[in-house]
Amino acid sequence: MTRYTVSLVLIALVALFAATGLSAESAQFLNSANAEKLKLPFSEAVRAGGLLYLSGQIGNVPGEPAPVPGGVVAESRQALANVEQVLQRHGSALDEVIKCTIFLVDMAEWSNFNAVYREFFKPPYPTRSAVGVKELALGARVEVECLAYSPR
Repeated sequence: MTRYTVSLVLIALVALFAATGLSAESAQFLNSANAEKLKLPFSEAVRAGGLLYLSGQIGNVPGEPAPVPGGVVAESRQALANVEQVLQRHGSALDEVIKCTIFLVDMAEWSNFNAVYREFFKPPYPTRSAVGVKELALGARVEVECLAYSPR
């Protein structure tokens, strides 16, 4: 690389970090008291650069070791309620969510999940991906991971 090219790359990187506000010092690793008690090897959320990254939420009552009974509809409702609680706990809300990734053990349950999703999210909807997986933690059938705009 020429000195000119290296300089341009460095300037672009500095501009990118300045524009997004990302730095090692700005990341906040967030947990609830309940999450702290469980001593799991991940944070329930991380705030960085005006964004709130949520760990995946399954359909269990927080602190309980298994998903709620009732299949994918009940699990989806609980998982999305968990997402909403984590957002609220850290100063955000469902209407600030900009991206969701949905993990389903059975993609045939996608339409059932969508029906529940519409109970929580209204247009304009966040961007979203759905991924079929072999299995999820604690025997869950669905997991929801979200990213919210949260400059607070």
